[in-house]
Amino acid sequence: MSGVFSLGEVVRPNRPRVKPESMPNAPFIGMEHVEAHTMKLLGTVPAATMKSSAVHFKPGDVLYGRLRPYLNKVFRPTFEGLCSAEFIVFPENERIDGRYLQYFLNSGSFVRFATHLNAGDRPRVDFDQIAPYPIPVPTLERQHEIVAELEKQFSRLDEAVANLQRVKANLKRYKASVLKAAVEGRLVETEASLARREGRTFETGEQLLQRILEERRAKWAGRGKYKEPAAPDEEGLHTLPEGWAWCACDQISEKITDGEHISPSTVAHGVPLLSAKDVLDTGVTFDDAKFVAVVDSEKFRSRCNPDRGDVLIVSRGATIGRACLVNSDREFCLMGSVILMKPHAGLNSAYLLQALKAGFFQTRLTAVSGSTAQQAIYIRDIRPLQMPLPPQAEQARIVAEVDRHLSIIREVEAEVDTNLQRAQALRQSTLAKAFST
Repeated sequence: MSGVFSLGEVVRPNRPRVKPESMPNAPFIGMEHVEAHTMKLLGTVPAATMKSSAVHFKPGDVLYGRLRPYLNKVFRPTFEGLCSAEFIVFPENERIDGRYLQYFLNSGSFVRFATHLNAGDRPRVDFDQIAPYPIPVPTLERQHEIVAELEKQFSRLDEAVANLQRVKANLKRYKASVLKAAVEGRLVETEASLARREGRTFETGEQLLQRILEERRAKWAGRGKYKEPAAPDEEGLHTLPEGWAWCACDQISEKITDGEHISPSTVAHGVPLLSAKDVLDTGVTFDDAKFVAVVDSEKFRSRCNPDRGDVLIVSRGATIGRACLVNSDREFCLMGSVILMKPHAGLNSAYLLQALKAGFFQTRLTAVSGSTAQQAIYIRDIRPLQMPLPPQAEQARIVAEVDRHLSIIREVEAEVDTNLQRAQALRQSTLAKAFST
């Protein structure tokens, strides 16, 4: 019998919960294994690796992610296995094709309904909450026809999306190659070459480094014993272009430090206190900042005082190694999850940032951060890291050329993202038409 019914009238979850050890060799699907919005499986793990109870599913069942329903995680396996209890498992039956149900649960109208059922950081929906939602149920023959048409249209759409994703991946590789060329002296004509052609002298990277060190010593005069920053270990490093020199980050920085390691008392209004989450590729953001009292900020900034043009490096968390320039004149403080580098005036801070983002430096940051779940970068790790130092004028040309390339990349990325959004909108409009009554 066809018509519009409640979801609970058509299908009910009745698969049993089991202990993973009862099916140790079975594939296990967790929430992290289903891609948001696409109904695609990203992978599985052996059930034996899991400890919590799981839900037994069979081929043709539909797995609906009830945790954070706005993520729209729906998957229909073609194999038997176990899944997280965060999935509601709907068995296929004589009234509804599992593929039809999968597409329905993926539709925008249902996602919006489920999303607004509960609030909080980790909203969950229960079957009883979604059971009343109306679902059009045509004959099985008509369901098969709808599914066939959806799969035909989505096949073409998936191909287009895959092409767009490949473009994004190529842009990422291109960006990496630009930054690599920049720090290897292959992106612009070297100052040595220009000077030779123009018949003039120039300050080499080595001479610039010595000038920076002399100015550091002069500033320290009268402040006690001066400790010379250690020269870089150049063993195994690639050969630099003529006029360049290797230096250690400590040699070219006025200061390398980090923020507060003990969470201070916060206030409703005051001086922003930023952490790793507030460090973006484009600069710092104050949108979700906490605040500390002015009197506390003065104490914090006596040791760690970020100012415009300084470089910040995320030292902990999911974005470890991310770097940006301070792009604001606003006074703020830092938590210990961020390292501050104050470049010497002889160094173009934008060049320093580009070098920090290059694969050469990121590889070294990865190496010093450790391989455990508690990855961290410390001040002592940053100080000795090697940095290629070109002449000042060449630094400026490198920055300008990198910016030109990155501007083009950003434009193409924006166009790709727009088309990806259009593809998702088309997917949802197609589903809306398929389930219109």
